Amino acid sequence: MCSFFTTLHLLTVVIIDVFCLYYDMCLAMSLLQVLLVFAKEDSQSNGFCWACEKANFRCSMARTPESALECFLEKHHDLVIIDHRHSRHFDAEALCRSIRAVNSSENTVIVAVVKRYVISFFLFRYVENANMMACYNELLQLEHGEVRAQFKLRAGNAIFTALEQSQEAIEITSEDQVIQYVNPAYESIMGYQQGELIGKEIIEVPKSEKNKPDLLETINSCIRKGKEWQGIYYAKKKNGDSIQQNVKITPVIGQGGSQRRHSSMARIHSMTIEAPITKVINIINAAQESSPMPVAEALDRVLEILRTTELYSPQLGTKDEDPHTNDLVGGLMTDGLRRLSGNEYIFSTKQPHHLPSHLTTPLSLNDIPPRIAQTMENEDSWDFDIFNLEAATLKRPLTYLGLKIFSRFGVCEFLNCPEATLRSWLQVIEANYHSSNSYHNSTHAADVLHATAYFLCKERVKQSLDPIDEVAALIAATVHDVDHPGRTNSFLCNAGSELAILYNDTAVLESHHAALAFQITTRDDKCNIFKNIERNEYRTLRQAIIDMVLATEMTKHFEHVNKFVNSINKPLAALEENGNRILVKRMLIKCADISNPCRPQELCIEWAGRISEEYFAQTDEEKRQGLPVVMPVFDRNTCSIPKSQISFIDYFITDMFDAWDAFADLPNLMQHLDNNFKYWKGLDERKLHSLRPPPE
Repeated sequence: MCSFFTTLHLLTVVIIDVFCLYYDMCLAMSLLQVLLVFAKEDSQSNGFCWACEKANFRCSMARTPESALECFLEKHHDLVIIDHRHSRHFDAEALCRSIRAVNSSENTVIVAVVKRYVISFFLFRYVENANMMACYNELLQLEHGEVRAQFKLRAGNAIFTALEQSQEAIEITSEDQVIQYVNPAYESIMGYQQGELIGKEIIEVPKSEKNKPDLLETINSCIRKGKEWQGIYYAKKKNGDSIQQNVKITPVIGQGGSQRRHSSMARIHSMTIEAPITKVINIINAAQESSPMPVAEALDRVLEILRTTELYSPQLGTKDEDPHTNDLVGGLMTDGLRRLSGNEYIFSTKQPHHLPSHLTTPLSLNDIPPRIAQTMENEDSWDFDIFNLEAATLKRPLTYLGLKIFSRFGVCEFLNCPEATLRSWLQVIEANYHSSNSYHNSTHAADVLHATAYFLCKERVKQSLDPIDEVAALIAATVHDVDHPGRTNSFLCNAGSELAILYNDTAVLESHHAALAFQITTRDDKCNIFKNIERNEYRTLRQAIIDMVLATEMTKHFEHVNKFVNSINKPLAALEENGNRILVKRMLIKCADISNPCRPQELCIEWAGRISEEYFAQTDEEKRQGLPVVMPVFDRNTCSIPKSQISFIDYFITDMFDAWDAFADLPNLMQHLDNNFKYWKGLDERKLHSLRPPPE
């Protein structure tokens, strides 16, 4: 409903005091106090600890009921989460009663962590789920639902106390001008008792004849427009005396007003073609109309988020504090800092490299030299050393590893192409990688192909994908960075390169890699691995390859990861649907593309040195050309490589591989990731900027 505050005498002081109190409490809300009560550390307690840290909540941990109660008495937490899964540790219900016996716990939300189907007297229960994102989502739902509702109750009590103790006369009426409340000051000044006024319409209370005849209509007209009215008003006391008052009348929209606003919002149900997001927004709008105020306001926030364009891009809160993360985000997730005019660096599209004459004679898999074959003996292991193969093949590892992996997966049989055609195709693709790049060269492509093949052998991945998906993934991994110039998309856009102009500053490199791969493949029958497959199958395969290559573009990183996370909890049958198969393939190639931090430590260190050198070279060139420096921290004279690796792992790697591990079961990768993170942390704590500690 819509209510009206009427304040008499020194009115502005009262209003300012009340809203200062509300503002202070809003500030306190942002620093939510959470108490976790778990008898011992496990994945569930760790999940909530991580979630509290990610949500920027203040978290306390108690192991016993006694320490929990002592901690609560000291800090008066907003949210208490009690482990109710194991009665042998402590009595969770008794602890809840003890906390509720404390006066300050009136507005505290208490949640029990329970096993499935356990009946508990707790009002709020969380069914055991140690997944970190599940814990994080639960905390956010509690914050914006129950905790915020309790906060409003506290704020309401505080405001009511302020009204009761105010020396200014305050009257509250409903939208139809029925009196709902008067404070003690009003009773004292006007001579009425509350019981004489509550429930009466204003017109039933005697008015002073000193007011202008049209004054009430003027006031009502102003209020109907949602505006405040302030001015001189002559009020008649109970004893008949008229007194002049400085009056301020303020319309306040309450729960009823919110509901009416939602029901009057413009609808687009009549649209013939309705987008899925439109359906979601309409469902939420409809739900708001029958929801209590805390839920309606939480849904308001949901709608506000849904209406943004960057639904999946997190807002970096440490922008100023962590320049390494900020520069990585800026360099990898934006399409340039600004467009230039008159100072354009020409990075033109180049004609594809033709196959060198000395490589034109295709060899079979059996003709691979023994020393090269020996380096590939364990290529199905995650710890396979790609750098040994790089050295043995004189920087042509992609052709040889591709022959072996494609043979293992029966790609030639699927495509109905001779092995000689595959060999020619691998050679010409590798010839179009730049061996002068320290990182984005054919060794990186071979490494991504190896990771892709490894992931495709995982049981749940195999169950989720069809043979055509496997072939598409292997081809996409092989070509995903072909003709990469060793510079980022941001660099190309800032430089006004022909590629950036061709692709409108959008996914410039990834679009180029996919387009060039098909140009190379289809221009010559000798290397056209698609020549003998049926047209519809080719179109399906081509679309899958393009989609996977484009998925390696980093501006959509969080969109792909979040969509995958939202799908992995579904049954396997649902994952086999085409839409979810696409999510699995995107996640697979993304993880393969940036899996360096999950490799054995020596391989991880080598890759870190190579990518750093490529970024150093880009920064050098930006300075020479007078271009915007996309990643200033990658200055070869000042950069801390450990800090850059820590930021990359924190911001891009950890959450993605947590989700991929939950799906594909990759404990060895997660162990490498943990070891490597500790390694970089150790160097950083010693304030070292190098790849390795100095020799003893």
